Amino acid sequence: MTEKKTIYNTAWRKMSTALYAVPKDSRVYGTMDIDITKAEQFIKESRANGKKITITHLATSAIGRILGHNIPELNCYIKRGKFIPRDDVIVCVSVNMNKGQDMTSVRVSEAHMKTVFQIGKEIREKAAQSRQGTEEKALQNKYTLSKIPWPFRRWVFVIIRFIHHGLGFELPSMGLKHDSFGSILLSNIGSHGLSTGMAALLPAANVPAVIIMGKAEEKPVVRDGKIVIRTMMSFTATMDHRSMDGFHGGLMAYHMKKYLENPEILGELPVDDIIC
Repeated sequence: MTEKKTIYNTAWRKMSTALYAVPKDSRVYGTMDIDITKAEQFIKESRANGKKITITHLATSAIGRILGHNIPELNCYIKRGKFIPRDDVIVCVSVNMNKGQDMTSVRVSEAHMKTVFQIGKEIREKAAQSRQGTEEKALQNKYTLSKIPWPFRRWVFVIIRFIHHGLGFELPSMGLKHDSFGSILLSNIGSHGLSTGMAALLPAANVPAVIIMGKAEEKPVVRDGKIVIRTMMSFTATMDHRSMDGFHGGLMAYHMKKYLENPEILGELPVDDIIC
């Protein structure tokens, strides 16, 4: 138990909660391009076999395994200056509604223990429920809070943020729990035609990072000393430096690339010899 506590509350993390404010001056960014040529082929072959998945489903699966198996110390939240390990690995995926004019999210629980096919099915079903009006509490509250007149709206948000994020109290009636936004947030802006982008780090979310997927584009790259055309996709992370540093960012980039360039791994349930 002592060892488990140590990986979450290292000396740096304890200092970081005092050095940095709630994601405002602790934001750091990172970006990289990943070759998704094999991933697209895997998606095509899976669909031919009746298994409908997308690159977003593959990214969700990859992040779940990274948090659950490869970098478990990132699966935590901050409460009163301490890092608390989460009970579940939840990837929160942004979903467009009302023809892109609004947005909700789908939470995939136990994402580290599922195949990409199970994750794809779950996301499709939950997204369909949201679009049909079965909205989560958080979305309903967004509409309610948006009706508060300015400038009172800002004051209400500050008070809610202080109670929930600052003092660490859950507000279930408002849909604000420690896992309301999952373990990490994922959004695909490539579906809007954008090549890359930097996300906001919502303070109330209390997650270590927001991952943004860009548009898939064919680009010339060097392979074995030769210039070839490959399908590349940019991945950008906005990170809370209190939780993540360069070491964690590098590990996440390494494993994200590993999974997406070898997508067949995500088609099987995780076992020890493929998650190391």
